[in-house]
Amino acid sequence: MTDFDQQGPRQAVALSYDEKTAPVISATGSGDLAEEIIRIARENGVPLYENPELVRALSTLELGDEIPEILYQIIAEVVAFAFYLQGKAPAGFTPPEDEHPIQEISPKPPF
Repeated sequence: MTDFDQQGPRQAVALSYDEKTAPVISATGSGDLAEEIIRIARENGVPLYENPELVRALSTLELGDEIPEILYQIIAEVVAFAFYLQGKAPAGFTPPEDEHPIQEISPKPPF
């Protein structure tokens, strides 16, 4: 996660997630350290997510801390989107069957 807000130095927080426990803070920094976190993430194909408020909340935690329960929903959405971007799915995930399959529309006029 990154903070691209132009107010003050850039901040970044990296999370690690093993799919078994809550994500943990694996890196955090501002200024040059934030830039290095972002560079390493990009080099390793890690999706970046901008959310200044979330970065500020997560940057108050210590390295190795699990994210607090109050942030589970937003972090779950971020992780799910990152998985989607990488073509991944959590272990044991089965996509729901489409209840409303797309139907081909006939090009014929109704008259």
